Amino acid sequence: MFEQLAPEYVEYWFVVGFNKFLRVFWYFCLFEFTRYIIIDYIIVFFKWLTRKSDDEQFEQARRAFFLENPLVSIIIPGKNEGAHLFKLTKSLAEQTYQNFELIIVDDGSDDETPIIGKNLERLGLIDMFIRNEIRGGKASAANLALRYAKGKYIVHLDADCSFDRDAIERVVIPFYYDEKIGAVGGNVKVRNYNDSLCTSLQAIEYLKTVSVGRIITSYLGIYKIVSGAFGAFKPEILDRIGGWDIGPGLDGDITVKIRKCGYKIHFEPKAICLTNAPSKFKVLTKQRLRWDKSIIRFRVRKHRDVYFPHANFNWSNFFALFENVFYNVILDLMWILYMIDILFNYTSSLQYIIPMNFTLYVVMSYVQMGSILLFTERRKEEMKLIKFIPLMTIYTGIYLRLVRTTAYYKEFFFKHSYEDVWNPSKSSTMAKRYGL
Repeated sequence: MFEQLAPEYVEYWFVVGFNKFLRVFWYFCLFEFTRYIIIDYIIVFFKWLTRKSDDEQFEQARRAFFLENPLVSIIIPGKNEGAHLFKLTKSLAEQTYQNFELIIVDDGSDDETPIIGKNLERLGLIDMFIRNEIRGGKASAANLALRYAKGKYIVHLDADCSFDRDAIERVVIPFYYDEKIGAVGGNVKVRNYNDSLCTSLQAIEYLKTVSVGRIITSYLGIYKIVSGAFGAFKPEILDRIGGWDIGPGLDGDITVKIRKCGYKIHFEPKAICLTNAPSKFKVLTKQRLRWDKSIIRFRVRKHRDVYFPHANFNWSNFFALFENVFYNVILDLMWILYMIDILFNYTSSLQYIIPMNFTLYVVMSYVQMGSILLFTERRKEEMKLIKFIPLMTIYTGIYLRLVRTTAYYKEFFFKHSYEDVWNPSKSSTMAKRYGL
């Protein structure tokens, strides 16, 4: 009965049988469905089973945190961020935890940031404003702030973000779970999701890869990137590893450096940071080219030692980086081989393969959205994104894949990230010389 009511391309797969279906859609079944549906929902189930003990652990750690009342140093490095600084200080003034110092480093801005920053310092809205007259890059600015920070914990923020009222306390409290936790990542979501189709699609992507994806990797002990927009660190560990190194993915790089020192990395999904995503695909492409180059530069090249046996070899570090490289780089190449396989071996069946492939990914995206809505604290708002889910197949499966492939090619063969204008050329030259 169902076969008679189904579209022709669905009926075709009932006729040819399950074995051919698996042969044609092996890539989806073996990698996509397994990773993003089966594993996700298994972890969701176990998180549900342990929810009561997790809540008790949080409350116990929260009491210890407020009893100690430690000074937290919030550092904000950046260039030309003056327009965001007052809104940021206002957002932080509303935090439930107030024992913090606020240090802003202006990295050679050519707008009114120096005037605005000094005015905020004079008014007592920030504790310290530091200016680099000559631009050194974001890593340099963050390291400068670190020299002046006095807090027991360091929270690194981006100036153009805003935060839920309990965000600062929630991103610091996990340090009280386990003394071996060296860094905590906050949950970054898209604030301007209503601005354009581009931002709406990114909002769904962030929910999948950050809000849920990092819950999964954190639970498995392979979480490998504390977002530069919102993350907390122990300063003694930052001193030990020499702070931030320059690069297009310095947030992921420093996370790996901390892991290699033997510390755990924790993701806190209820520490919410809202950021503005690029509203145009042209701008987004430039951003993602920069981000994706970092996988080759840091995960493949700089930290390649994690893949080989040595005195300090660690399986969790191996799997943390291998999972990232496998699902982004290796599967990207395998997807190309998969497409060649389909085009050459099943040319006559493309009218059935293409719509079925689209259907599979759309259904998977809706199922993924189900796991997202189980975790989110903004269910009503994020339900509005459901209408864009059918477009995610094109966005992630074609657009982002092409951008990634381009970035990998440029970085692997030409080390293109060292030419990125996002960093000063003098800093990139030194970084390239020393293999950073």
